[in-house]
Amino acid sequence: MIELTGGTLSLQEFAAVAGGGEHVVLTAAARERVAAARAVIERSVASGEAVYGVNTGFGNLANVRIADADLETLQERLVLSHAAGVGEPLPDEAVRGMLLLRANTLAKGHSGVRPLLIDKLLALLNHDLLPEVPSRGSVGASGDLAPLAHLALPLLGRGRVRRAGRFVPAAEALADAGLAPVRLAPREGLGLVNGTQAMSSLLALAVLEARRLVRMADLIGALSTDALRGTDAAFDARIHAVRPHPGQLASARNLWSLMQGSGIRDSHRAGDVRVQDPYSVRCMPQVHGAVRDTLADVERRLLIEMNSATDNPLVFAAAGEALSGGNFHGEPMALAADFLAIALAELASISERRTEKLTNDTFSGLPPFLVANAGLNSGFMMAHVTAAALVSENKGLAHPASVDSIPTSADKEDHVSMGMWAALKCRQVAANARQVLAIELLAAAQGIDLLRPLRSSDRLEALHGAVRRVVAPWDEDREMAPDLAAADRLLAGGEIPHLAELE
Repeated sequence: MIELTGGTLSLQEFAAVAGGGEHVVLTAAARERVAAARAVIERSVASGEAVYGVNTGFGNLANVRIADADLETLQERLVLSHAAGVGEPLPDEAVRGMLLLRANTLAKGHSGVRPLLIDKLLALLNHDLLPEVPSRGSVGASGDLAPLAHLALPLLGRGRVRRAGRFVPAAEALADAGLAPVRLAPREGLGLVNGTQAMSSLLALAVLEARRLVRMADLIGALSTDALRGTDAAFDARIHAVRPHPGQLASARNLWSLMQGSGIRDSHRAGDVRVQDPYSVRCMPQVHGAVRDTLADVERRLLIEMNSATDNPLVFAAAGEALSGGNFHGEPMALAADFLAIALAELASISERRTEKLTNDTFSGLPPFLVANAGLNSGFMMAHVTAAALVSENKGLAHPASVDSIPTSADKEDHVSMGMWAALKCRQVAANARQVLAIELLAAAQGIDLLRPLRSSDRLEALHGAVRRVVAPWDEDREMAPDLAAADRLLAGGEIPHLAELE
C-alpha cells in the first residue's frame, strides 16, 4: 500500500501504481492539511469576497461574478466545458499516473478541496476504473486543462472509463463498483482541472523507460564492440577520470567491465592494425554518458513537479489566504521533456551508426550485411534501413515543443508551454530509440555468431543467449519483422541478463 503525503512520492512508487495493482491511501496528516485549506475557502464563500475560480468565471471571464446559488453549477460546468480533448486515448499506465499525481498535488493542502474529492480520485485508481482521456487538446498553459477535465468526468458520473480492457459508461462502472458520483463544492472543479499532471505522468513514464534504455545501450554497445573486434582501451578509467562527468564515468565503467574476459578481444589484442575505433564505438562513454546526465537532470525536475502544488489559486491555511499565481504553467516539464527527447534521439543515433558498421563489410570484416551467400541473401540490409528511418523520425520529433507558443483564452493565456505535446513526443522518441537498440542487438548477436568459435565475455555471452532464446540465427533470408518485434519485446520487458548489475 502506498500512502500519499503530498510531498514524498517517488518514481518507484509512481511506477508501481502506473503498472497497476498498488492500493493508494491518503495519510491522516495530509487529510488534516486538506481540511484546513478547505475551511479557508468556505470562510471566503461565506464572507462574500471575490476569489478567482470560486465565485468568479475562469480565464478571461475572471471579472464575471457568480451568484452564490450557482457556485456548485459553476464547478460542474467548468469540468464539462473543459472536457474538449480529441485523439486516441492515453494508455492505461498514463491515466493511472494522472490519477495518482492529481491526488498527490491535492494532498499538499493548497487547493482548497475537500478530502472527499481525493478519496474519490483514489477510489477510481484503486478499483482500476480508468477515465477515457484523449491525448490531444492541451497547450500546457493553465496546465493540462482538457486532459484533466476528462480525468474528472467519471467523478460526476459522466464520460467513460476503461474497465478490464474495454470502455464502458462511467455511471455504469461506478454503480457496479458501489461508488457514487460526487457533487462538486465551490472551488473543486478548478481543483480537478488546473495543473500539469498529464504531461508529468507521460514524462515520468518516459523517464522510467529511459532509465532502462541507458543501461541497455551500454550492454548492447559492448556486444557490438566485441562483434566489430573493437578495443576496450577507450573505456580505460584513466581517460574518463580527467573529464569526470558522472554519466560518462558510469558508462565507461560499464563498458570496460562488460568486455573483460572476452576471448574475441584477446584474439586481436596483438597485431591489431586498427589504432582507433570509429566514434560510434570509441565515444560511447561520452555520448551515452551525456544522455545519462540529461536523464538525471530531468529526474530531479520531475520529482519536484510530482510533489508540487500546481493549482491556482493556492490556499495558505496558516495565513487564511488564497493567492493567485501561475504554478500551473507547464514550462518546467515542457523543457525537461524536450531535453530528454533530444538526449534519447542521440542514444538512438549513435546506435544506428554501430548497426551500420556491423552491416558494412568494408569496415567490419564480417560477411556483407551479416549473412552468408550475400547477394542471394540480403541479411540485415533492411533492418539497418528501418533503424535509419526511426532515427530520422526522431530528428523531427526532437524539435523542441517548448519553443512554440500560441495565445488562448482571449489572449489572457498569452504564453503557453506546449508541455503535453513535448511529453507525448518524448515517449515516442523513447519507443523509437528502444527499437533502434533492438535492431543493433540483433545485428551484434549475429556478428558474434559469425566469429565462432571465438567467445565473448561471460556477461556478453549471457546477453547473446537471451537473444537466441527469442530469435534464431540468420542463416538465410526470412521475414524480418517478427524478429524485430521479438527483440523489441525483449528490451521492453523481458529478462535481460546482468542488466540490473549495470550502473
